[in-house]
Amino acid sequence: MLMLLALHLVAAATAPALVRRWGRWACYPLALAPAAALGWAVAYAGTVRNGGAVVETYPWVPGLGLGLDLRVDTLSWLLVVLIGGIGALVLVYCVRYFDADEPGLGQFAAIFVGFAGAMLGVVVADNLLLLYVFWELTSVFSYLLIGHNPEKLASRRAAARALLVTTLGGLVLLVGFIMLGQHAGTYRWSEIAARPPPSGTYLGVALVLILLGALAKSAIFPLSFWLPAAMAAPTPVSAYLHAAAMVKAGVYLVALLAPAYAAAGPWRPVVYVAGTVTMLAGGWAALRQVDLKLLLAYGTVSQLGLLILVVGAGTPEAALAGTALLLGHALFKAALFLVVGIIDRRAGTRDLTVLSGLWRRMPLVCAVAVLAAASMAGVPPLLGFAAKEAVFEAFTGDPPLLVAVLLGATMTAGYSARFVWGAFAARPGVEPTATRRVEPALLVPAALLAGAGLVLGVLAGAVGGLLAPYTRLFGPTGHHLALWPGPGLALGLSGLALAGGGLIFALRNRTGAVVARLRAPVDGDTAYGYATHGLDRLAVEMTGATQRGSLPQYLGIILLALVVVPGGALLFGRPWPQRWMLWDSPLQAVVATVLAVAAVLTVRARRRLTAVILLGVTGYGTAMLFVLHGAPDLALTQFLVETVTIVIFVLVLRRLPPRFSVRPLPGSRWVRVALGVAVGVVVSAMALAAVGGRRAVPISEEFPEPARSFGYGRNVVNVILVDIRAWDTMGELAVLVVAATGVASLIFQHRRGVGRPRRRDLPARSPGSEKAWLRAGPTLRTRSRSIVLEVVVRLIFHTVVVFSIFLLFSGHNAPGGGFTGGLVAGLALAVRYLAGGRHELDQAAPVDAGVVLGTGLLVAVGTGMAALLTGSPVLRSTVLDLHLPLIGDVHLVTSIFFDIGVYLVVVGLALDILRSLGAEVDRQIEAEDEPGTGLRTDRDGEPEPAGEPDRPAGSDQPPAGADQPPAGADPGSAALRRPR
Repeated sequence: MLMLLALHLVAAATAPALVRRWGRWACYPLALAPAAALGWAVAYAGTVRNGGAVVETYPWVPGLGLGLDLRVDTLSWLLVVLIGGIGALVLVYCVRYFDADEPGLGQFAAIFVGFAGAMLGVVVADNLLLLYVFWELTSVFSYLLIGHNPEKLASRRAAARALLVTTLGGLVLLVGFIMLGQHAGTYRWSEIAARPPPSGTYLGVALVLILLGALAKSAIFPLSFWLPAAMAAPTPVSAYLHAAAMVKAGVYLVALLAPAYAAAGPWRPVVYVAGTVTMLAGGWAALRQVDLKLLLAYGTVSQLGLLILVVGAGTPEAALAGTALLLGHALFKAALFLVVGIIDRRAGTRDLTVLSGLWRRMPLVCAVAVLAAASMAGVPPLLGFAAKEAVFEAFTGDPPLLVAVLLGATMTAGYSARFVWGAFAARPGVEPTATRRVEPALLVPAALLAGAGLVLGVLAGAVGGLLAPYTRLFGPTGHHLALWPGPGLALGLSGLALAGGGLIFALRNRTGAVVARLRAPVDGDTAYGYATHGLDRLAVEMTGATQRGSLPQYLGIILLALVVVPGGALLFGRPWPQRWMLWDSPLQAVVATVLAVAAVLTVRARRRLTAVILLGVTGYGTAMLFVLHGAPDLALTQFLVETVTIVIFVLVLRRLPPRFSVRPLPGSRWVRVALGVAVGVVVSAMALAAVGGRRAVPISEEFPEPARSFGYGRNVVNVILVDIRAWDTMGELAVLVVAATGVASLIFQHRRGVGRPRRRDLPARSPGSEKAWLRAGPTLRTRSRSIVLEVVVRLIFHTVVVFSIFLLFSGHNAPGGGFTGGLVAGLALAVRYLAGGRHELDQAAPVDAGVVLGTGLLVAVGTGMAALLTGSPVLRSTVLDLHLPLIGDVHLVTSIFFDIGVYLVVVGLALDILRSLGAEVDRQIEAEDEPGTGLRTDRDGEPEPAGEPDRPAGSDQPPAGADQPPAGADPGSAALRRPR
């Protein structure tokens, strides 16, 4: 079975290439995929007839108990036959149905074969979650097939409607599957059916949800409206999806669950009411259609209602009748849709009020149509007749349902006659419809399907024998499928239904007006339009009321919900520990007080820079709490992160006004303070309750020993990051790379690295000028330079970089690590930039930040993959004890290379942020200076009077590049003529 699914996948993937090479003839080799499914089913017919099942299980996620569980028994075998056989015939039909230059034929063929594979997956899946995956795939594929002609508005609307209804039904179905699987303790259906969980309200709710999903898929009332609208699809799609495959998925699911749950409380009321209403409403609507395809569509709706009614009844007789009817319906309805396609393509219309005399011009097509329509009406000796007889037998003991089925059968006979007469009869006074030749590739598939209905009708007893194992799941039965059941009530009702249908057709001229007027006040299309319009309007109103563009409002609503919901639960539940300890030492209380006061003052601050500094105090206070709690690694990381964050804030603040806006008003500011305090109290209470509610031993107590034995390190925090939970760190590295790319893409106006000067492009120091402590220092204006800062940076930069490397290599056994070392190196680059400007940053790190980020990620991933070369799991560390000349003994853990990757990613992130929020913003500020205005701005964005360029401090010489470009520079470079 798995090979069959793989075959459909390969066929779908290669379909566009085959169509490009062979055109529409490629449908022939593509038909081999569903034909293989039919051949496989025929090969296992003996196993199914004997009541056996074909089972395949492939482990997938054993730890979660998930596997690719496939199973074919009698019911699923029947669906495999239909999916494979009709799918292959429809693909053969497509060769002549589509024109040679049909646009999008390759895509259509791929989606069609993919849909066949997805539908095959639905019926062979033994795991409810796997079934749901294939279930939703059929919805997606059907959406694409219905919308094959995207330039047509009707196709787009019909596809969207089908997708919306079936997908919403699928979500409801998923909830029901999860409830059922949790209730049963397994998602494997064969195990659930063998030991059904006890009935109750919980199970009843799960079954109702599953039924709703199944009914939506099979276009059952009140969700029937999407199927007639889907007739905008090409006829091969209608013949397969809406007659033999997709709409049968809901019927199949109901039939699958019926042996175990038909006796459950809500099952039969839902199935009986929905099935009966759909059957009668669909049949009545079919009687007034003038489009042959719509007539068949509403007839399909009616018969789907009958199928749901029968297969959901939960008796052996109904099970036999339902499966026989399912087989017969797929054969005659697919054949009739193919006939409509022939008429549409060769006569140019489907309007039965226009068509005339086609029986003379298309005698073979007419014969096929008569044979299929007779089976639909229940005329002997066709399979439709045997199935209808079995349905009457199944409901003999239930008069109300028997009457409903009789009415449905009567209307079916009536619109069957209406179809044949409307398509082929000669109309008095109407010119015969002109047609073109019908190729065998169009006629043969329809003829085979209609002929199969005749052959299987004659062999009804053998068909019943094949279906008997399924019926025995409901209990013993004395009924058998037979072509001639003998005189009795069922036979009399069949004759009555045919006579009633003939009467309806004979009186069509008198009753036509009544049938046209007698309809529901609001049909499905209108209700759908009202519902979607109402939802759109509601969405607009809700968006207008809530999405006001105010970030404080959004954040306030979120925080208020946090205070009300979890805070209320904490207040009323009182999950407090019996023993409280507020601090280990009074110094912690002092730090916490400073932290709280800084937080309140941050909310009250009016200047942005003041708020950033106070916010930094809260971060440093948190780091002090880590120190007092004996967590030096966390404290060091927190100090560094807070420092880098403050630098980033300061860089961003250059482009913002120095003060916050006048809002919020003083009154609302106190509201914000109160909300902030409330959130702090609630979060603290949640942490207290979580710690007090702990019953198990903290996992952290088990980490020190694995850190030594598994990760070969004494620094537990670092070993966790680079070894025990290295996969988490790997994911975080990817997030950092994505974040850096996102920041750069928002800031840079051109590719990274473009326009970055080389060392020789910087202005040379003029003779007699003061010593330049930083290479790019002279590019700054005098008022923007700090000689003290330049001197300090010149003295400590390399020491800080070396210290960062020390932290990198010592982090496995002492505080530090790649992340901490990378932050220290990033801060070194930050102070170099702050002292010397954007050109100095390029001199300190003359490499593209993207290269550093990519190299770091490559080193980290490569280290993890290198473990595979030794037969170890990914990211498994190994210890290496080496003796190097002149150095001595070296104890090396391979996780250091992973940490080097972390180091490089963090350095690359810091460099990218400095270049984007720092250097690139500087460049943009320079570009915004307009020559000739008499004004320019310094690095702080303050206006600077025009005049002669600044002179280097303490020098009487003009600055290099003030009157002429430096050597090697572009003479037209304004940035170098007026250094900043």
